[in-house]
Amino acid sequence: MIQVCSQCGTRWNVRDRQRMWCPRCRGALLAPLPEADPRWSAQGPTQAPVTASQRPAPQLPPGYRWIAVRPGAPPPRRPPRKPLGPTPRYTVIPRWSLADQVGEAAQQRASPVRQGPPATTVHTTLFATLVVFAIAALVYVVRYVLLVINRNTLLNPLVAAAAVWLGVGVSLAAIAAVIACAVVLIRWLIARRAAAFMHYGRHEPRPGWSLWAGCLVPLVNLAWAPVYVIELAMLEKLYARLRRPILMWWIVWIASTGVSVFAIATSRAHDAQGIANNTVAMTLGYLLAAATLATLVRVFDGFERKPIERPAHRWVVVPVDGQGSLSPAATVELQGREPAA
Repeated sequence: MIQVCSQCGTRWNVRDRQRMWCPRCRGALLAPLPEADPRWSAQGPTQAPVTASQRPAPQLPPGYRWIAVRPGAPPPRRPPRKPLGPTPRYTVIPRWSLADQVGEAAQQRASPVRQGPPATTVHTTLFATLVVFAIAALVYVVRYVLLVINRNTLLNPLVAAAAVWLGVGVSLAAIAAVIACAVVLIRWLIARRAAAFMHYGRHEPRPGWSLWAGCLVPLVNLAWAPVYVIELAMLEKLYARLRRPILMWWIVWIASTGVSVFAIATSRAHDAQGIANNTVAMTLGYLLAAATLATLVRVFDGFERKPIERPAHRWVVVPVDGQGSLSPAATVELQGREPAA
């Protein structure tokens, strides 16, 4: 027995029991459709039975149609849309993505934050300090020779006074040269690190005061100054090439500092042998200081050979294996003429 819903038009098979309400939309169900009288059929009662494959589709009453309904409960109704409200208005023109920072960024790249001394100034300072150390070592060698001569021969008072005050003068000149060289090198290191970090788009992790303190405080600079240089070399991808020069500079610097500390500690000796030992220590200290500067020049030149903006490698095009052979060039001689010798 089939009953049709008066609202949604769904046909329900209620079998042999008449129902009143539609299970889907709760609408009223129409009265069940009665069986058609076979006497009024167009085929007649004597029509031969047809097979299942030849059975025609059932015809719906007028005003009804088949619809596809998914099984289960009906889907929930969509909630009503909320009103959008009034049209947004702005008191000023919005500036979303209108600010162009390209010019400012290019200007920042063109002018680094910190300008360091040029390479010529650094080279001149290093060379001048190296000359001062060499002269100081030579003066102390002369003083040692005069001490040896003074063991058997009395020196002229003017010569003895000149030797003493000349040693004091070259020592003061060496101290001034060391301070000037340290200031120039630290300024160059800070500016180079700032330019390198800016070029690679990274932030400098160490403030300026820590770089100055780590490079100027005695004995502390032995541990931190090479670390700052190694960080810069690793950032610029130069550490593989500068590892040995940096290590040699570090070792010679530690040895020079040790000899200098010993020479300063024995500088108050009053006996002849103590003065001679101190003179030898001062000579070795100045020679090792000059060697430290020589190794430092190698490290500095290793950085200056590659500017920050220029890459360390140059890429060239090479032929693929099997395609490297080029076709021979065509002859340029005229037809009928012998080729040139």
